[in-house]
Amino acid sequence: MTRLSVNINKIALLRNSRGGNLPDLVQVAKDCEEFGAEGITVHPRPDERHIRYADVPELKAIVTTEFNIEGNPTPEFMNLVLKNKPHQATLVPDAPGALTSDNGWDTITHEAFLKEIIAELKDAGIRVSLFLNPEEKYVEGAKKVGADRIEFYTGPYAHQFNFDKEQAVAPHRRCALLANETGLGINAGHDLNLFNLRFYKENVPGLAEVSIGHALISDALYYGLRNAIQMYLRQLR
Repeated sequence: MTRLSVNINKIALLRNSRGGNLPDLVQVAKDCEEFGAEGITVHPRPDERHIRYADVPELKAIVTTEFNIEGNPTPEFMNLVLKNKPHQATLVPDAPGALTSDNGWDTITHEAFLKEIIAELKDAGIRVSLFLNPEEKYVEGAKKVGADRIEFYTGPYAHQFNFDKEQAVAPHRRCALLANETGLGINAGHDLNLFNLRFYKENVPGLAEVSIGHALISDALYYGLRNAIQMYLRQLR
């Protein structure tokens, strides 16, 4: 069964736009779980434009499913993760000012760095996932550096899905088969939505978890948060 982790960055962005605590990020996280979400994801960035570093311990204290923190493993990020010990840390090679995640790790070029970072996180009992483009050499590299899981960057898949869905999913399927053979768990995220999620799940063997924020929160504006979460869960079942 593929688990749904709801990324609540957009809720924090809305809160920050007016100051104060509306919407209440902690309450929304609780509600997401009550409505069926099987995990909560946050991606704090250096400018704290949505998730603030101070949000993380508050969320850690109340999340009862799975807590996933994404981000570039800078010293500040590593301190935050090691202090709060989420179930999973998803390492993403974002530039400091990146609008959104748009590329995966080169696990070959950054092998030594990733080995050191991953070992530190795993020593603290934290599962480690690496954000990757679906290329076999990077999957092999992820195994070599000690990652527990990989998270496929699905932005290009979502774009190409509208034109040729078979071609769009093909590299993800190939890399998933390789990951299954090598014992790597598989996550996926970025631009997955109600139109392309079921096809992706059905064609990527061993998909353990998807992290969805922007599309799900956008759908919640029309359908409500409870209904939107249930609609995404149905795509995964």
